[in-house]
Amino acid sequence: MKLLKLIPDNTNIRFLRWRVPFYVISLVLMAASVGLVLTKGLNLGVDFVGGQMIRVTFTQSAAAPVAELRENVGALGYGDPIIQQFGKPNEISIRMKLPEGSEGQPELADTMTRKIVATVREGHADARIDGVDSVSGKVSGELFDTGMKALLAAMFAVAIYIWVRFEWQFGVGALFSLVHDVTLTLGMFALTQLEFDLNIVAALLTLIGYSLNDTIVVYDRIRENLKKYRRMPMPELLDLSVNETLSRTIVTSGSLLITLMALLLLGPDVIFGFTAAITLGIFVGTYSSIYMAAPILIWLKVTGDSFVPTETDVERQERLAREQG
Repeated sequence: MKLLKLIPDNTNIRFLRWRVPFYVISLVLMAASVGLVLTKGLNLGVDFVGGQMIRVTFTQSAAAPVAELRENVGALGYGDPIIQQFGKPNEISIRMKLPEGSEGQPELADTMTRKIVATVREGHADARIDGVDSVSGKVSGELFDTGMKALLAAMFAVAIYIWVRFEWQFGVGALFSLVHDVTLTLGMFALTQLEFDLNIVAALLTLIGYSLNDTIVVYDRIRENLKKYRRMPMPELLDLSVNETLSRTIVTSGSLLITLMALLLLGPDVIFGFTAAITLGIFVGTYSSIYMAAPILIWLKVTGDSFVPTETDVERQERLAREQG
């Protein structure tokens, strides 16, 4: 019985034939994403703009009525609350953005907190308020800056690693691929106005790791083929390398997407943004490994001689002497 193969061994798709139009499309999408972030901005969550966190324990219940509370608190008109389990199933945290104008009028935040507490206790006599914590906008702004710096540091560290592992052209290609993936993901959040919080920063770091892993697999095969087929034209060699790793790419991406689609359609609302970011990241990460990271090597002048050590005069004389002997 023959094993089922998603990608036949003799697959020969000419990916690089469309490298120029795909590069143009990607650059346009990147520019559009940057424009959306600058004009519409990101819908920053409590983590980044400040807010109130109310910790509640339902002493007589095995689990907190999260869905009911989310509906009731959301109906107060202060925006959608972030309600998460906080320890045991009957312990939760309710996080809300600070109401508009609260920077100059602190009593607005206090009023919001009192209304939320009253709503929680209404119909839930066993609700115990364990604490109310405030996060200032200044501290949250610093947290946002730190998160963005972490993303940039991760991308540059990846580029340096690939530079050392391969050649500088590969490092530039990997960095451009990562910038492409992160930019398009940020553009999606600016367009949809999904809440952007620390969970999304974690998703972007996960995306960087996935995209890097996929890019390194392709780059490693390209380096092997550069040594093996030194006279092969670069577009053909890149097509060969991508096709040789295509089965692994499809299986990895496909298995991840099956799980992510289930979470996206059936998972809780709390992780919807996180799941959406990674789902889009899988698509753009796989695409960029083929159409961003590989074609850029042609424009960066990588050739079949790129990995051939330069022969010194002494080494050349010794080689000629051995050949004559």
